[in-house]
Amino acid sequence: MKLLKDTKALVVAALMAAFTCVATMSIQIPTPTLGYIHPGDCLVLLCGIILGPVVGSLTAGIGSMFADILSGYVIYAIPTLVIKGVTALIAALVFRKLKQVWKTKQTFVFVAAGILAEINMVFGYFLNKIIQTMFLAGSYNGETFAAGLASAAGGIFSNCIQGTAGIILGALLLPILSQVPDVRTWMNLGGRKNLA
Repeated sequence: MKLLKDTKALVVAALMAAFTCVATMSIQIPTPTLGYIHPGDCLVLLCGIILGPVVGSLTAGIGSMFADILSGYVIYAIPTLVIKGVTALIAALVFRKLKQVWKTKQTFVFVAAGILAEINMVFGYFLNKIIQTMFLAGSYNGETFAAGLASAAGGIFSNCIQGTAGIILGALLLPILSQVPDVRTWMNLGGRKNLA
């Protein structure tokens, strides 16, 4: 993994984890499912796309996890680490694959990658809510599954809003960030290095 040998890129990864944490904590709109809507998904997508599938997913997952811990949503910390990490991973892989097909349509490619990645996020939290409800009830039966399913269904809309906001904000920021030579290199947009 070349990124780990590139000190500047490693510092940027740490900064992006911190920015992901701050963006997630900056605006928090509580939801009925005891979660919250936030603009952090923009950074989750950008972490994956800029830093690549491996480092980007770790960066996004760790930054998002710390936001949950510091915001008092500790029960979501580990699921968030996994869900946001996989979201960034999907964004990175899809972006890189589609970029080979549509070389000049960077914003379109970002949106397409973002949609697929955010579908993962919505499904991940949906599944997590069912499991969490059953676990907290201390029983794994049809009744607790039904309660979890009802609770999880209530979170779909708010997670879709959060994902959509992340895609829109990211689509606005990516063209600006792509003008930075190091970012172009890390993303392999005309640079020579392929970090992921």
